[in-house]
Amino acid sequence: MAQSPIQNLKVGSHIHLMGVCGTAMASLAGLLKDRGFKVTGSDSNPYPPMSTQLESLGIMIQKPYQAENLFPKPDYVIVGNVISASNPEAQEMIRLDLPFCSLPQAMGELIIAERNSFVVAGTHGKTTTTSLLSWVAEKCGQQPGFLIGGIPKNFSRSFTNPKANTFIIEGDEYDTAYFDKVPKFIHYKPKFVILTSVEFDHADIYKDFAAVKSAFKRLAELVPSNGSFIYWGDDKNVSEIAQLAKSNIFSYGFSAACDYGVKVLEQKEGFTLFEIAFRGETLGQFRTTMTGNYNILNATAVIAQAHVQQWDLGSVQQALSTFTGVKRRQEILGEPNGILIIEDFAHHPTAVKETIKGIQSRYQGRKVFSVFEPRSATSRRKIFQKDYVEAFSFADEAIIAEAFDQGKISEDDRFSVAELVGDLKASGKTASYFKKADEIVAYLVKNAQKGDVILIMSNGGFDGIYQKLLQGLA
Repeated sequence: MAQSPIQNLKVGSHIHLMGVCGTAMASLAGLLKDRGFKVTGSDSNPYPPMSTQLESLGIMIQKPYQAENLFPKPDYVIVGNVISASNPEAQEMIRLDLPFCSLPQAMGELIIAERNSFVVAGTHGKTTTTSLLSWVAEKCGQQPGFLIGGIPKNFSRSFTNPKANTFIIEGDEYDTAYFDKVPKFIHYKPKFVILTSVEFDHADIYKDFAAVKSAFKRLAELVPSNGSFIYWGDDKNVSEIAQLAKSNIFSYGFSAACDYGVKVLEQKEGFTLFEIAFRGETLGQFRTTMTGNYNILNATAVIAQAHVQQWDLGSVQQALSTFTGVKRRQEILGEPNGILIIEDFAHHPTAVKETIKGIQSRYQGRKVFSVFEPRSATSRRKIFQKDYVEAFSFADEAIIAEAFDQGKISEDDRFSVAELVGDLKASGKTASYFKKADEIVAYLVKNAQKGDVILIMSNGGFDGIYQKLLQGLA
């Protein structure tokens, strides 16, 4: 059976998700279970926080991928973008003639449907911005549904079915599925969009920066005339894309030329105080526990969206001050023997640079060890070899792990950790290269002192380094 609509599927039907441990897929699994469907899922390499969320929902993760996972035969299959046409489960799905679709198709047809769709897109900041917008909408009485590529601490789950007419979703530009090669956000019926940034990423699917920009241009062109497009006005590429929207467009940023201008008034270890003006008229002061200019820009985008929607600004201020962040985004894991351990999802060189700068600014006077695992499809390739040198030039000390699983990448296209560390040392920076997470743990246990900060950046499990380090330092 070919791709088949999902919206007519009866409640109680059995839906199987291939690649269920992906951040969006695990969220969709929860949305479907809450709606009364029987949900099963499979994956090859489950890891927290999504694996633990699935466990808490009572959804067992079948592993590895195999034909047997489709027995008993489900009524419908949702195929994640990690699945290839040669995957044994995908081949069995075709052999059994099961109806199927991609995650974005299921979201658009079944979950978003005719609701007002708020899409947060961009190379950086999507998860934090989507989480904050969901919390603001909740505090403003919108009763939103949402799907987020991480777990916001204010909600404790990465998803919620809508109780009213608002759905908020993280709009990823990564492709949809092996049978549907378009950006995910194409399926999300975008009406109210935030575009945080546009840079080259996902080197495994986009050949160059022009291709990336083309994807975001498609997003801008999808927004209807009665929608809105809120964009980071300090960046020329983002501004260029915004001009293609048929809707009302609003810029935000630190520049006085932006519609929504932000000014940081005070920044300390525990909070940031900033002021927002709309076209020169002050809207108010806002307080958040988030730090770093990029996080303040994320917050500004959300405030701009709330103002465009005419939500109560007093409620927005309260929501900002009570937002507790997202798991794996500058998340404090513990402070064994006075050594603070922070986990972050940063993997693109811009995100790495801004995260390092933000953490070192927040903990001034404390040495920060910046630990990084090149794990994403792009960071394992040499496309950003020199960009990472600049990113880690801001670090007190850089500790770089062996790049994750480069076997499928041609040798002349592989990112070189040894070259990165060599370049950093040549520029006078303290940097080290380790092949295993256990070696990094041993080095930090020996060298980290009370009062130091250890920042760990990876978009994967990093061989369990987090618990190993907590135990080793304790």
